[in-house]
Amino acid sequence: MEKENREFHESLRRELEDMAEPGFRDFTSRLMPGVENVLGVRLPKLRKIAKKIAKGDWESYLSNASDESYEEIMLQGMVIGCCKTGFEQRCCQIQRFVPKIDNWSVCDSFCAGLKAAREEPEKMWDFLQPYLYGSGTYEIRFAVVMLLMYYREEVYMDAAFTAFDRIKHEDYYVKMAVAWAVSMYFAAYPVQTMEYLKHCRLDDFTYRRTLQKITESLQVDPETKHKVREMKRAT
Repeated sequence: MEKENREFHESLRRELEDMAEPGFRDFTSRLMPGVENVLGVRLPKLRKIAKKIAKGDWESYLSNASDESYEEIMLQGMVIGCCKTGFEQRCCQIQRFVPKIDNWSVCDSFCAGLKAAREEPEKMWDFLQPYLYGSGTYEIRFAVVMLLMYYREEVYMDAAFTAFDRIKHEDYYVKMAVAWAVSMYFAAYPVQTMEYLKHCRLDDFTYRRTLQKITESLQVDPETKHKVREMKRAT
């Protein structure tokens, strides 16, 4: 079995290297400063491989998967999202995977693939809480992006706003995730979110970026954007 696993992962690595495009690698690397293990494989090709793996012995694959490249880590997240399994087992895989996230792209793509969250929304909400109040950049971003993708509903709104106010992490990618999330809530619930912004405890950077994202949104009308621009805090 060990030999078979090694051969499979060596074959997978060769397949990814054959799919790699130097130009796309350079483009992707520029979007993620500090991430140097990029091969340059496009996401649709990775999703195709992930679906194939998910139809087979995906548990063995995840247990032995290589973290050598950005694409190999991304692929693991995709498999966790599309494999056929129950809520508890998927959460176990999520717990193992989140510490591997070291950039916004893997984080956000991983969240986008976890559509099973819609099947057990209350359980997933509870599962996400420790990540919201964690200490790591990408464990927090993971939870925030999950909220904006799967909990942008009125019933969760007040709890989400409370969580955003409590996040005090200084990393850029955490602050931008919160700004993105609040702007998405604003697009869906402008009146309630406007009221939240009047009294929120977001730090100044996150608050400014939230207003910026709202004014850039195609889902917000010009009159509302004008009102939002007037909400800038005094410096």
